[in-house]
Amino acid sequence: MESRVKALSAKKTEIKAVIFDLDNTLLDFVEAKIKACKAVIERIGKGNSEELLNYFLRGKHGFESHENIADYLINLDVYSDELYRECCEIYEKAKLENVRVYDGIKDVLETLKRKYRLAVVTDAENGHALSRLEKAGLKSFFDVIVSADMTGKRKPEPDSILLALERLGVEPEEAAIVGDSLRRDIEAGKRLGMLTIYAAYGDRNFFESRKGDADFVAEKPEDILRILALDC
Repeated sequence: MESRVKALSAKKTEIKAVIFDLDNTLLDFVEAKIKACKAVIERIGKGNSEELLNYFLRGKHGFESHENIADYLINLDVYSDELYRECCEIYEKAKLENVRVYDGIKDVLETLKRKYRLAVVTDAENGHALSRLEKAGLKSFFDVIVSADMTGKRKPEPDSILLALERLGVEPEEAAIVGDSLRRDIEAGKRLGMLTIYAAYGDRNFFESRKGDADFVAEKPEDILRILALDC
């Protein structure tokens, strides 16, 4: 996809709020997940982290389900309830410890906060989302945080985004959405009539098509400010 960083002046409706995806938009979550898989493999003493990561990518139980760890232990013929519980604890601890904010994101949020109301809409469960935001030092930037378990629906279903818009007090056309997934974030935002900004810098959606088109493309976090004409 060709990078297109343009001024927002062409947009007729004034933008009043910006909604961000969380994982791989604000935080490098895939790298944290890779390191968590490595920690589990170290405990097991056999197998390899790429194999375990691929269990999470299958789509059988969900990208964050511990059932993927159970399946892997069974496949290695080492499963026990005690080992399973221990591996889940190791996985969650290592994943949180290795959460890293993308370079430039804090500066972007600080600048946006002066003009816009900000929200996070994530497919992560609420406890995980809050823990990651607190660990990353980002929670205070956001007026609204909406997780999938608050609506029972995941993107590209619009429910979580609509809840965030309602709590922000804005209409869809008065908000921008920033996300790394063309299918779950950008497609959902376009359906609602929002301004869409594709966070290409964080797109590591191994199992998704790259088909789709956003209003704007951010090749790095700072591009978001230029897109919203706040880079001066």
